[in-house]
Amino acid sequence: MTDLAILIPAAGASRRMRGSDKLLEEVHGEPALRHTTALAAATGAQVIVTLPSSGPLLPARRAVLMGLGVRVVAIPDAHEGMAASLRAGAHEIGQAEGLMVLLPDMPEIDGHDLARLIATFAEDPTCPLRATTEDGSEAGHPVIFPRRLMQEMAVLTGDRGGRVVLEGETLRTCALPGRRAVTDLDTPEDWEAWRQRGV
Repeated sequence: MTDLAILIPAAGASRRMRGSDKLLEEVHGEPALRHTTALAAATGAQVIVTLPSSGPLLPARRAVLMGLGVRVVAIPDAHEGMAASLRAGAHEIGQAEGLMVLLPDMPEIDGHDLARLIATFAEDPTCPLRATTEDGSEAGHPVIFPRRLMQEMAVLTGDRGGRVVLEGETLRTCALPGRRAVTDLDTPEDWEAWRQRGV
C-alpha cells in the first residue's frame, strides 16, 4: 500500500451557514466532521485535521474529534482561507508519497470511494489524481497530490485551494458513483435539500 496522508481542512469559518456550523451537521447519525475523519482514519493512512486556533467554532470541532487518534493542527492564519490548511498539510506530510485533500462538507463520500482513490493513486504515485462524477464530466474531490508538489503547496497563499498547484499538471481521474465527488454543502438550504433527497 502506498504511504499516504489525508488532510481534512476544517479551519474555515462556515460563513454561509448564517450562524451555525456546517461541520457539525448530522451525517449518518454523527457530526459531519467526525464522520469524515472516521472514514479517513479507517483507511489506515495518517490523518491530519486543521482547525482554527481560536474562535467560537473551535471548541465543538475539537470535541467531535476526540478519540479518533488523528493529528490536529491549529491554524492561526485560518482567516486566509484554504491555502493556510494546505500549507499545514504540506508541512505535516512526513514521509508520505501523497497527500489526499478530503473536504469535510461532502457527506456522500464513503470508505469505498477513499479505498478506490488510494488504490488508483498507488498505480502511479507521481501523478495527481482527482475524483470526478460518475460520467467523468465534472472534476471534484477528493484530490491526491503527489509528494513532488509539496514544495509548491507549502508556499500557497489565498483561498484558491490547490488549483494553482495543479496548473500545467497532467491529472489522472477516478470516477465515483453518481455526483458524490461534487456534492459539497455550504448553506442551510444545501443541507436541507440533501436531506430531502434522502441520500
